[in-house]
Amino acid sequence: MAVTLTEGAAHHVRKSLETRGHGAGLRLGVRTSGCSGMAYVLEYADQVEPGDQVFARHGIKVLVDAKSLVYLDGTELDYTREGLNEGFRFNNPKQKETCGCGESFSV
Repeated sequence: MAVTLTEGAAHHVRKSLETRGHGAGLRLGVRTSGCSGMAYVLEYADQVEPGDQVFARHGIKVLVDAKSLVYLDGTELDYTREGLNEGFRFNNPKQKETCGCGESFSV
């Protein structure tokens, strides 16, 4: 089981952690939400919690709880810029569909 970051995503997270002045890495998870059932949750983590799976890539740790890992296994997190828009993009092989607004997904 694994979750990975592209070099671009790692660079963005590294800069954000440096600006914050602290942090153990990026916490990635899922929660029930939206029309399709689930939504991605991203936040900066100050510490590794018991039960977290830790994946390191390009010098950045991605922390995922066991319940979320079932839905996120194989996911690659990217950071993209397209015109005036920029943000994280989830390349999740388990994702079957997304809602029209793009805020939720199903597996």
